[in-house]
Amino acid sequence: MAVTRTRGCVVLTHRDCWRPRMIKLVMPMKRRPGMTIPEFRDYYETKHRVIGEKYLKGYAAKYMRRFTNPTVDRDGELRDPEYDVFLEIWYPDQATMEACGKALSQPEVQQEIREDEEKIFDMRFMRSYTVDESISDLG
Repeated sequence: MAVTRTRGCVVLTHRDCWRPRMIKLVMPMKRRPGMTIPEFRDYYETKHRVIGEKYLKGYAAKYMRRFTNPTVDRDGELRDPEYDVFLEIWYPDQATMEACGKALSQPEVQQEIREDEEKIFDMRFMRSYTVDESISDLG
């Protein structure tokens, strides 16, 4: 792994041809209306996570959920976060991500995932992004 400094930030890149850069897919997601934060987290971790693991196994290198917490805003008000979880799926390379996408596009797989998503997520806010990371050197 090589470290490159760019505009005060450290960018980590892989130079070894045997170890390409991970492809990271991030999905910010919001719980469905009427579902409490504890209900959402419990359902996600006991049911929806299992579906994700079933279909990502063999493709993804990492499957992470980053749950957000309500915070006090600048006005001193406790606010619910705009999104309740940031899902991260790490793929070893583009070809593996595309193969996973093809497997996930099978009608029976899509149906199982979609039916469960509708139980837990506000589908109007579903988004997905591939991301690159930059890390600042604060030392």
